[in-house]
Amino acid sequence: MIREPAVRTAMPRAGGLSGRRLPVTWLAVVMLIGVIGLVGAGTLPRVRRHQDLEAAARAVKDGVPVVNVIFPVRGKPVAEFTLPGTIQAIQETALYARVDGYLKRRLVDIGDRVVAEQVLAEVDTPELDQQLYQAKATLAQAQAARAQAVASLEQARSALVHTQAQLEYNGTNLWRWRTLKERELVAQQDVDDRQVLVTTAQADVKAAQANVVALDASVAAADANVVSNQANVQRLVEMQSFQRIRAPFPGIVTVRNVDNGALISSGSATSNTPLFRMARIDSLRIFVSVPQTFVTDLKPGLTAELMVREFPQRVFPGKVVSTAGALDPTSRTLLTEVRIQNEGEVLRPGMYTDVRFQLIRTAPPLVIPSNALIIRSGPPRVATVGADGKVRFSVVQLGRDFGTTVEVVGGLSERDRLLVTPPDTLQEGAVVRIPASPPGADDWTGSGRSPVRRPPPRR
Repeated sequence: MIREPAVRTAMPRAGGLSGRRLPVTWLAVVMLIGVIGLVGAGTLPRVRRHQDLEAAARAVKDGVPVVNVIFPVRGKPVAEFTLPGTIQAIQETALYARVDGYLKRRLVDIGDRVVAEQVLAEVDTPELDQQLYQAKATLAQAQAARAQAVASLEQARSALVHTQAQLEYNGTNLWRWRTLKERELVAQQDVDDRQVLVTTAQADVKAAQANVVALDASVAAADANVVSNQANVQRLVEMQSFQRIRAPFPGIVTVRNVDNGALISSGSATSNTPLFRMARIDSLRIFVSVPQTFVTDLKPGLTAELMVREFPQRVFPGKVVSTAGALDPTSRTLLTEVRIQNEGEVLRPGMYTDVRFQLIRTAPPLVIPSNALIIRSGPPRVATVGADGKVRFSVVQLGRDFGTTVEVVGGLSERDRLLVTPPDTLQEGAVVRIPASPPGADDWTGSGRSPVRRPPPRR
């Protein structure tokens, strides 16, 4: 028979047995503590909710509703907002003809880049040329008439000198005859004859003087006529200079409406079509209507960022250069001009863009959840709970609406306790009760703090 080997069982030592039981004991203690913690974590909220339910039941029994309240919080000091705008050229103008005629030559087309004073087209003006020839002939006639008037004036002045000399001679001769008459050497008839000659000479002098004055006025009139005709000739010469259509500034031709031989009408009336349209695109500007909320913090020199959908990976820096200085009474917005340097001329006038501003506000407005607003007839209001537990309605002025939250720019303070989702049946002066730990007391702003449990400090 084959004997099976005996199995020996080793008996553990006393010291080894105690060394193994010690870790098991500590593990049991840790597990017991964890179980107690889990039970407490699960039991305490239930106990608290049970207490709140009991308080709500007592409030219902007493007729006092239980409400949830929050405290308004300050918005961020840096306000970032985006507004739409349309890109415009820094300079843009339509070019009209100043003279009537026919387009003789067109030297540029759309898309051509031009410099200042460059000739864009030439206009043939036969009627204007004939008017200039006629004006020059009229000027020559006026100059000839002036020369004739000057000659007549010189002749009249010579006649005046002659009559004055004759008057002096007759006066001397009269004095002599009077001397002879005193000596009774001549008759009185002879003295009277010399007196008549003096009187006639005096009249001739006066007539000659009047003639000189008249001819002097004729010369002045001839001078004025010459100046008038010279001005007319100069005007027509200046008009002839408009036969060449020139670029008023460096830029690009964006519109061309005429071709060689086209009939050109002067002026910029509604019925007239501009010959060309030019734009300067090395620098661009965007007009944005900024809401009243940000007007006080918007100053010239503020930086802005432009985003164009055609360039999704690129942001174009700009700067606020000016504002309208007054708000539009209809939209309550401030017209603001933003300028950018069009490096590489990748942007074009007429493009749609979004303009993003970042304003540092010294006194940011308060922010409340939208469900705290009471929108009824009249201005928007909020319901606040005072220290006595009574409800009061306050009219507020709203700023930006973010959907779930809204800015309040007036009518509210940081220490006012607001009712969340106030019922429509709530009346002014109603008494309400605030639970010690209202459900959903997490911070509605998303920061993890509860504004219900800890109001903001006094300043």
